[in-house]
Amino acid sequence: MRAHYRRKYQLSENPKDTNHLRSVGGKVSLPLELLKMINPETKNKDDSFNLLSAFQGLGFGTVMLTGRNYFMCVRAQGTCGSTNLLCGVMLQRAFCMTAAETVAKSERSKGVRKRGVDGRVRRFEEIPHTGRSGWINLLKFWREGRFGQIHKHMERTFSALGPIYREHVATQSSVNIFLPSDIGELFRSEGLYPERMTVQPWVTHREIRHHSKGVFLKNGEEWRADRLLLNKEVMMNVAVQRFLPHLDEVARDFCRMLQARVEKEGRVVEGKQSLTIEPSSDLFRFGLEAICHVLYGERMGLFSSSPSMESQKFIWALKQMLATTNPLLYLPHRLLLRVGAPLWVQHASAWDYIFSHADVRIQRGYQRQSSSRGRRSEAGAAGDRHTGVLGQLLEKGQLSMDLIKANMTELMVGGVDTTAVPLQFALFELARNPEVQEKVRQQVIESWAQAAGDLQKALQGVPLLKGTVKETLRLYPVAITVQRRPVKDVVLQNYHVPAGTMVQVCLYPLGRSAEVFDDPERFDPERWCSIREGGQRPELGFRFMAFGLGARQCVGRRIAENQMQLLLMRVLLSFHLSVQSSEDVKTTFAFLLQPETPPRITFSRI
Repeated sequence: MRAHYRRKYQLSENPKDTNHLRSVGGKVSLPLELLKMINPETKNKDDSFNLLSAFQGLGFGTVMLTGRNYFMCVRAQGTCGSTNLLCGVMLQRAFCMTAAETVAKSERSKGVRKRGVDGRVRRFEEIPHTGRSGWINLLKFWREGRFGQIHKHMERTFSALGPIYREHVATQSSVNIFLPSDIGELFRSEGLYPERMTVQPWVTHREIRHHSKGVFLKNGEEWRADRLLLNKEVMMNVAVQRFLPHLDEVARDFCRMLQARVEKEGRVVEGKQSLTIEPSSDLFRFGLEAICHVLYGERMGLFSSSPSMESQKFIWALKQMLATTNPLLYLPHRLLLRVGAPLWVQHASAWDYIFSHADVRIQRGYQRQSSSRGRRSEAGAAGDRHTGVLGQLLEKGQLSMDLIKANMTELMVGGVDTTAVPLQFALFELARNPEVQEKVRQQVIESWAQAAGDLQKALQGVPLLKGTVKETLRLYPVAITVQRRPVKDVVLQNYHVPAGTMVQVCLYPLGRSAEVFDDPERFDPERWCSIREGGQRPELGFRFMAFGLGARQCVGRRIAENQMQLLLMRVLLSFHLSVQSSEDVKTTFAFLLQPETPPRITFSRI
């Protein structure tokens, strides 16, 4: 029976499924606020709607729920004359949503962790959970606004259920953990071809547009072969030495732009020219300019007074793609694709522009490469022109043009917000912790003087700068989970977890846990230094997971780390940072963790 309804209402590509929905008129009953989210034209007294028509009117601007006034009772067929569907599950009797709360309370009452007195490993089914129905949980997430605060939800759930729990939301199921001992066990079981959660809407776009997939979306032997080739161009030390000067060039230009704004728009405070701004948009432009320069060997001109239309369109496409990804993870995106819903159209059109942007830059890079080969053969020298990661890949010819485009696109998309947002938080924490800021600045000044222009040496001499980036990502992990499917059965918290289960390492609870870190709410870059002032060596194993770990750690890690460190170094050499309010920044989750309201920071010329 369950399989029958699952097939009938999950609306697969099988024509019989959608035809059956049409035969019953597509009539369903849903909570009023969820109705309004799917179809903004829903009237207050209307408790049913046409599902296919509603999805055709779905737009990404309506996916975030606010408020708490909901129509909570779902009536069974016959009570209101319509077939009732709760996000794809037929309900056979009246069901009040307060029952879902009862499920959660009963789970919390079972205690933290179950260790058998006889030492027996507990069954997978005994792992505490937040409710067995994925569709009921989905509705609860919408009703309570959890999608925007999912990192806080994870923290509360660990507090209630203990250090391991299961969660099933829509079609997504996972076991969630956060303690370093369990993280170590998981990553020791990831195998030769580590597998992470697939962002299915992105995969669907690649399939319908016949694009190749990059390493972010691949698995198995194909993933490993491509990843080993990319590692040579973005992860190895020789690659870092190539792109470090170009990251620094962009960081210097950013500071020059900021200095010009301070001089033009700022005011004198205590004898110093100062300017208070929200630097989020400037940092976003810095991230995009830097990653473009590293990957393609060319600048986008985003620091100019009038950026090109091409650059502005790319920024629009990137933001729209990220904004539409999160709801598509839980909604039936294949159905939205088939009915031409605006949510899917917006998502696909954003990706289409991102790929066309990559096409243009790759073609330009290929032409430059071809012409430079001719010049080098005539001159008999290698030449000094920066051709970026693209130039290296084209020169070696080990990846097809389609695979180069796929991977360059993924690196470009993944290298902007993931550095711009942490930089916002890093500047804010340094600004509201003046003692820490001054310690880091003094170390930067000393190292810079000793390095005599050698960027790599300068960064190696500033462990507090690296600690600042780590501490920022501990408190504000831009990606709130790292996922793996173990290739063999594992035991986590004395529970049996079968091979192939999706296990999520929850980074926000990890970074703020008093079980893992001393005084976890304090911003302390020194906690990451090898030897602290008291001569103590910190225990750091499996505690910093912001970029993942092992063979499938973030492929752009070395670019991102150096990009953030270089910008912070340049800013600290040029400005003193302060804030008017030292209150915590409230955060929200929209595929990435970011501030609800970007913090305002005062930049004062040194």
